[in-house]
Amino acid sequence: VQLQASGGGLVQAGGSLRLSCTISGDTFRGYTVGWFRQAPGLEREFVAGIRWNSGSTSYADSVKGRFTISKDNAKNTVYLQMRSLKPEDTAVYYCAADRNVILSSIRSVRAYDNWGQGTQVTVSS
Repeated sequence: VQLQASGGGLVQAGGSLRLSCTISGDTFRGYTVGWFRQAPGLEREFVAGIRWNSGSTSYADSVKGRFTISKDNAKNTVYLQMRSLKPEDTAVYYCAADRNVILSSIRSVRAYDNWGQGTQVTVSS
């Protein structure tokens, strides 16, 4: 299984970006897919997650109301729509997926075995 994250870039504060996560070697059916981010010198942190079959979602408090995670069944893609971006959202964003994520662990880096390569998001002030 390989994951590919894309859609990052440079945007001004208050702007928007949409990240995409695609999978090869499998489909997302049965997976939990998470978006994480890592800023320089900081630990990787949970941003948002979605359980593919149910569509249930979870968000970090820091992005709730600004970011939306969604899926496109036909395109086998998970999106992270980011709005009202802030300089503190600057990080490398990673998508991750696993079939065995229990709900209580959806925010844990350790719950995911499959990771994409990351896409840089830079928000200028």
